Amino acid sequence: MTEGGPCTVELGDLGLDQGGHLLIKRALRTVPVHAPVAVYGDAPELAIHLRGWCRAQGHDIEMAQITGGPVAVIHRGGAEVGRWRGAQSTGDAATPEERAPANWGLAGRGATVEAGMPVFDFPLDTRAEVWAKEAARLYAQAAASQWNPAAAIPWDEPFVLLDEVEDAVVQVMTYLIENETAALVIPARFASQVHPHFREVMQLLAIQAADEARHIEVFTRRALLRRSKLGLSTAGGQASLKTLIDEPDFALSAMLLSVLGEGSFLSLLWFLHQYAPDPVTREIARLVGQDEARHVAFGIAHLTRHVQEDPVLLGRLAAAIEHRHDVLAHTAGLNEEVFDSLILLAAGSWQPEALRAGWEKVQALIADMDQGRIRRLRKIGFDEQSARSLSALHTRNFM
Repeated sequence: MTEGGPCTVELGDLGLDQGGHLLIKRALRTVPVHAPVAVYGDAPELAIHLRGWCRAQGHDIEMAQITGGPVAVIHRGGAEVGRWRGAQSTGDAATPEERAPANWGLAGRGATVEAGMPVFDFPLDTRAEVWAKEAARLYAQAAASQWNPAAAIPWDEPFVLLDEVEDAVVQVMTYLIENETAALVIPARFASQVHPHFREVMQLLAIQAADEARHIEVFTRRALLRRSKLGLSTAGGQASLKTLIDEPDFALSAMLLSVLGEGSFLSLLWFLHQYAPDPVTREIARLVGQDEARHVAFGIAHLTRHVQEDPVLLGRLAAAIEHRHDVLAHTAGLNEEVFDSLILLAAGSWQPEALRAGWEKVQALIADMDQGRIRRLRKIGFDEQSARSLSALHTRNFM
């Protein structure tokens, strides 16, 4: 290229098929649309290659008319240089658009996508459905807070428990495993449905699934630490979790799983941390509770924003809670063995007064779960009376 005067490209004997096209592209980027760029060179078949290249790239070309002059003069095509004519911008890299078209596909937000892109099926493709400004912060926090089950838990720390107490721990762990399995399946499914334009949400759901996989690992390892098999899984518990897995709507699922279910589980985990009979169980409850708090925070942030944009959603959320209650009305609720195990862990002994105190502590746990659900429902947008009524309908299985 020459400085001052018309733009020219000197290729020498460099062929267009040997990288010469890069020099031409570079020159075209420096000139306005329709401006000329003169190309000089003596590579064999350069003229033929230039004609084909310009046709493919969308530039006009004038072939040489005089000996010793340029091989061709190229006039830059439309604003989108070259074959990217008709390309679309996917918006600002920092801020998602209201809707992500299917033909944006897997392109990163802020990229330019070529015309004729294949169409992808990402059902969750609107900002109102999935977005929360807290998603990026929560993802960064989750990525920085990942813990290694092998190193973070004091598996080798000695402790002595009565057989009945160890059995109670195993039963609670069995219950937690199946609940966390449901909590893994659900975000994993929705992560594959979120349009990549909303990458922070997709990433957050993926790391939530990874959290749950880790929780399943530590609950299983604790259950089998001193026993060879797990405890009892009941039909009622499985039926309760199935209603969560079967819910196809992202917003309704976030309400049932994150705001109500995992929110209630936070109370349970802090209860287990407080009354854990051994250091392994105590540390597991603490670390899992930290992870679950992030999951609940995203559910609240997402639904709060969604309701602000679409107040009608409140009615749909309430109907989903009522429907789930009706579906589960015939089930037994919380596994009796789990309930009894929680009493024993809180009691700390078999003394009648200790068992009475343990029972009272479990009742306080249930009340704390209820108050927590009411607070979260109020934050999303329900009034006090509605929040209390809906919280009372939450499954007796806690999740």
